[in-house]
This record gives sequence, C-alpha cells and structure tokens, in this order.
Amino acid sequence: MKDQPITRADLLAALTQVLEEQPFIFAAWEAGSAAFGRADQWSDIDLMVDVADDHVDAVFQAVEQRLNSLSPINLIYEIPQPAWHGHHQKFYRLERASEFLLIDLAVMKHSSTDKFLEIELHGEPRILFDRAGVVAPPPLDREALAANLVARVDTLATTFDLFRILARKEINRGNALDALVYYQNFTLRPLVELLRIKHIPERYQFSLRYVNIDLPAKIYTRIERLAFVSNLNDLDQKHQEAVEWFFEVLDEVREQGISLSTSGD
Repeated sequence: MKDQPITRADLLAALTQVLEEQPFIFAAWEAGSAAFGRADQWSDIDLMVDVADDHVDAVFQAVEQRLNSLSPINLIYEIPQPAWHGHHQKFYRLERASEFLLIDLAVMKHSSTDKFLEIELHGEPRILFDRAGVVAPPPLDREALAANLVARVDTLATTFDLFRILARKEINRGNALDALVYYQNFTLRPLVELLRIKHIPERYQFSLRYVNIDLPAKIYTRIERLAFVSNLNDLDQKHQEAVEWFFEVLDEVREQGISLSTSGD
C-alpha cells in the first residue's frame, strides 16, 4: 500500500537487491548499531559498499533510482570531498519512512585498505552479500595501538593540566555559557577519554558516544551526573570534581599500565 510507511526490512531488501544486481559492486554490509546487535526503532541504516574504483558515482545513481521507486527522497546530504575517512558518503531521508530511518551510505573503492572492519572498533559486520571476500575483518594492530596510547596519555596529561583553567577562568568571571563550553571540551571530554584508555583502550577515540555501553555502569552514572549542570555554582563544583577525578585516573593508568584485550571477543 502506497500510504503505508516503509520499514527497515523493506529498505534493506530493496537496497540489497539493487546493489547485488550491479556487477561492479563486490560487497555490501551493515555497520553501526546492526554490527553490534543493537538496531532498534530509532536506528538508521549504516550501509557500506565496496565497488570498483571507477564506479563510485554509479552506486549512488543506482541506489537513488531504487529509493525513488519506493518513496520520494526529501533530503540528501553528501559529505564534501575529500572526506576525513577517505570514502564517499551520502545520507538520505525518505518521505514515507520514519525520520529516524536515515540511510547512511558509504561507498568505498575496492583498492581502499581501510574499510572500518576491525571488530573491536566497529562490531561484527552484517554481510548482505560478498562475492570477492571483501568483508574479512583484519586483526587490530595492537603494537601500534599500544604505542599510540602511551603517547596519548602523555598528551592528555599535559593538555588537561594546561587547559583545565579555561573553565575556571570563565566561572570566576561569571560567564556561564563560556564556562560550560570549556568544561565540556577541556575537562569532561579528556576525562572520558582517559577513562576509556583505562577500561576499553581499543575504543579510546569514541569520546562520549557509547559510554553507557563501553564503560562500567558505576562510572557511566558518575559521568552522566557530571555532564548535566543546573547553574554556574553547580558547574563550579562539578568542574572541581572532574579535575580531581582526572588526576586520580591518570595516576592509576601510569601505575598500572594500559591493558589491551587479547581478542576481538
């Protein structure tokens, strides 16, 4: 029925069919929440496509033609090139689908060596089809990661100690909004990064995203409490607590070292 909303299953079936019909597409898989088994009614579709290097535009053309046969596309956004991740990416919102059911389409040239497949970082890819053995998660380079983490801890120790006064300066001036911004960027975020390095170092770069999943519940609850402030006095107290907590964790990390997991399990 034309007036019925399009479901996630409808979209995945249609997209899988049109992608598999294109001989220049080698593989397609879902990433994001689906790769972690957490897709729900608010999840978008994170679709990854591996394609012959000279057929990137053809993938978007085929997808857009198929989507238009299902529903008018009422919004498209393309990540400007060169994108930070080195791939081509567009977002689509359909008139007949939930506003949450965006399609996040990343098209990766077959020659690309980084397809975001490390399980520790990106979850277990949900393969739609793979006719060239593309979707083979590589082992995480633990030696390189360990070296990066040691350097990162040193950087955090220096920059946190240097810039933690920015929030304090604006608190003293009574500039609540400036103080809040500095608190979030130069106190809370580095604190969370250091906590990640201690508890889940493989995902240290995910900032405040997935903290409720990645970190122990007790730590998440404390971060959540520190993240929400009611007024300047509350911010003053929470900034001081966050600063003290950072240096406590820093001492622990330096004393205990950084422990990487031994597998992608």
